[in-house]
This record gives sequence, structure tokens and C-alpha cells, in this order.
Amino acid sequence: MAADAMSKQAEVSRRVPLAVLLAGALMLAGAGAAVWLKPTRMIADEKPAIVLNKVVPESFGGWKIDPSMTPVLPDPTVQNQLDTLYSETLNRTYVNAQGQRVMLSIAYGRNQNSESTAAHRPEFCYVAQGFTIKGFGKEPVALPAHALNVVRLEAQADRRIEPITYWVTLNETASTPGLDRKLQQLRYGLQGYIVDGMLMRISSLADPSAALAGRPDYRLHDQFIADLEKAMPSGFRPRFFGS
Repeated sequence: MAADAMSKQAEVSRRVPLAVLLAGALMLAGAGAAVWLKPTRMIADEKPAIVLNKVVPESFGGWKIDPSMTPVLPDPTVQNQLDTLYSETLNRTYVNAQGQRVMLSIAYGRNQNSESTAAHRPEFCYVAQGFTIKGFGKEPVALPAHALNVVRLEAQADRRIEPITYWVTLNETASTPGLDRKLQQLRYGLQGYIVDGMLMRISSLADPSAALAGRPDYRLHDQFIADLEKAMPSGFRPRFFGS
């Protein structure tokens, strides 16, 4: 009995170092894999640089800049955060011959491998400014060469009612926030890429006295998106609208 006990104790003493060694090896392997899989190749460096105020046309398809109206901007606290997350932003209002106005807001970032840029999404940006948000879901916008999946929302503060359309891009792929975008981020990351991308937001003002309780009419947004895509330099077009 004593001999059996001593034998078992000796066996345990041999196993403990082995278990410790195995755990250490797994930790080292995990650390090595993390370094090996860490994205290092910046896609933005391999393509023409995006300078928003030069790439996005000031007039196109019957639209021109209207300096009298400014799109809703983040509060200073959120803006400071965005300045560290995005390479640059662009905020303009366009007007057509019928006097219809559309506000365009673009936030471009060279590193979009994480969800840290979510602060600029309208669901958060508008709420931080005192708006309430009503969601209408996701749907495709028919463009000449492809369909663009977008998110439709409505923001309201007092008598200001603002229908919103937005989407996000990674490299040359357009999508909406959620699982699809996360899978794309994972795919690029596993390939070693640090991917660039942007958030594209279109909005307009609805007449409160004529606004219905139901869903807003987004046809003006769809026309503006189609006109802007057509006017965009062909080499940059997929980076704003997907392909």
C-alpha cells in the first residue's frame, strides 16, 4: 500500500511539470499567433489618397452647395473622439433648382478594423444632440450598376423632423452596421489588412405641418445618392458606394 502511494505521488510529480510546460507552450503559441495575425498592411496606402473636399464634387446633377444650412454635427465631446478615430470629415448642404435641400455628412477613416467608430452613427450622434430617433430598418437603393443597402431613420427635435439615410463602407464594399460589417472586418483582419472606410449620411428636413405619422418619403434621398454616385470620379466611386 505504501509502495503504491509513493508510486502515485511520483507519477503526479512527473505530470505537474508537464502540465505547466504544456500551459506555457500554449500561452507562447497564442502570443505568437496574435502577433502573426495582427494586421499590418494599410490598404489606404496602396490606393489614391482620399481628400473629401476635393473628391466630392461641389456641384453635380442639378445640385449645388447651399452654405445657409449646416448638417447636424456631433457635440464637442463626441467631436474630439471622432477627430482621433477619423482621418477627416465633410459636412455640406446641397440645393437643387426646385429648392429642395439635402445634407451630406461623410466621415472617412484609414483604420476601420474595429467598432470604435460607432459614435458617429446617427443613432448615437443625433441622440447626443437632443433628438429622438425612430427607426425604419434597412433596405436597398437601386443604383444603375448595383443595389446599395442603407439604413433609414427619422430624427426629431421639437418641430425639426429629419429623415436620414446612411450606410458604411470598408475598402470597396458598402454595407450596414451589424453582423455583415463585423464579418468583413474579420475577413480583412485575418488577411493582414488594416482596411479604410467611411460613414455616408444623407438627410433632409420634413415640413412638420405636413409630416405624417407614418414613414417619410425617401425618394429625394435616393435621387441625390444616384446623382452623387454618377458624378463621383470613377476611381473613387466604389470606395463611397461599394461595387
